[in-house]
Amino acid sequence: MSDDPCSLPECIEALAELGFDPRDTDCTHEAARWLGRLTNNRAFLADRLIDRLAGRTESEIASGFGPQAIVLSPVRRNMFLRANIWPAENDLCFRNSGAETFVYGVPHDHNFSFLTSGYFGPGYRSDYFEYDYEAVVGYPGEAAPLRFIERSALHEGKMLLYRAHRDVHSQLPAESLSVSLNVMHVDPAQCWHDQYGFDLQRREVSRVLSPNATEAFLRVAVAFGTDEALEFADWAGRSHPSDRLRLASFEARAARLGAGEERDELWRSGEASGSRMVAVVARARRAAPAD
Repeated sequence: MSDDPCSLPECIEALAELGFDPRDTDCTHEAARWLGRLTNNRAFLADRLIDRLAGRTESEIASGFGPQAIVLSPVRRNMFLRANIWPAENDLCFRNSGAETFVYGVPHDHNFSFLTSGYFGPGYRSDYFEYDYEAVVGYPGEAAPLRFIERSALHEGKMLLYRAHRDVHSQLPAESLSVSLNVMHVDPAQCWHDQYGFDLQRREVSRVLSPNATEAFLRVAVAFGTDEALEFADWAGRSHPSDRLRLASFEARAARLGAGEERDELWRSGEASGSRMVAVVARARRAAPAD
């Protein structure tokens, strides 16, 4: 890998031309080479931040994906660049906001792949695991076959590929303020593939972490109770390819029915819906004491 640094615009153009595909080994190696060259540029990020703070730029960098993320480029083809800030426990932002704000102590996978490098500081530490995404449906309490790999830190110059729906990590605070750089892969379908949180002690899925605006829209529409909304929810519960949206359609309709036979009948139909996720939740809802 070349030790020669590159500028941020050079890296953006090279990666956009490359079309980062984490499933292609050669493409991933070339993307890693450019990320390595950007990592070797020890001044670019501080320069960009000072330009922004001094009002010399307006939109070259932006905050997004949580309080620690700095988006460094727009989406080009199927990728973008970002930097992540990792505070230590004694940093003010950590003390004010808490560990979970920075995803510390929240074991999780990702519904996208990305390359990451340690740019500054000792880096966050992680316990790393692997699992078979296809073996998991995604309901809370479901057994998750996590296989421990190692504990290590993303120190300066270290580079990793996080594989969507395969790699799981539980992050621990950096020993001192640290920064990582990411080449993010963008897949238009990723919003339909859930990102999970895990309970490492029980080796279980604890919750779904990835937001989905479609689910929220469905719940609001059903709450209004129009015929069209209820017809769409009925179709979604029976036929939508996303198990998560199918479950949301049942939950939204159940919320309108209150306790009683109608709600029990709705969840009974959920048990026979053909979705394992919906069926498991439906059985639990029917078995729960009435409100």
